[in-house]
Amino acid sequence: MGGACTPQSIVASAPDGTVSRGQRIEPDNVTRVSSIPFCDDVLDPSVPVLQLVDVSKQLGVVITRVHQMLRDRQILAIKRDGVLAVPEAFFGEDGHLLKIVPGLIAVLHDGGFRDDEILTWLFREDDSLEGGSPAAALHTHSAREVVRRAQALGF
Repeated sequence: MGGACTPQSIVASAPDGTVSRGQRIEPDNVTRVSSIPFCDDVLDPSVPVLQLVDVSKQLGVVITRVHQMLRDRQILAIKRDGVLAVPEAFFGEDGHLLKIVPGLIAVLHDGGFRDDEILTWLFREDDSLEGGSPAAALHTHSAREVVRRAQALGF
């Protein structure tokens, strides 16, 4: 899963005056920012992806909104060649996120699937679906069938 930066060693003073090295002390009014979730690249190298900055431009939003979409599990990211990226299949011809993607991801997460398992399932070959895979079928009239199959996997 995602890679957060390792905090530097901090010398901290406790209320009783003792000092400890490496202990991280934060004020009560500080909320830690969560890291950007991603998984290892489980996709075939031929699967096209968009870097997060390109997703931001395509959707017309700031990059931090894309980060929030990842934290909210509306989209999923992989790390390919050291760069975070989102599968192009999550987006329609108009460049917008397919409406069915966030709900499909939620169904699979609720069914106990991890991000890497979701991506593996979405991009596996399935000749019984129009387009040849669940991800390709999201762009066809078979999109609801993909969601039905995802729901069945959770049981």
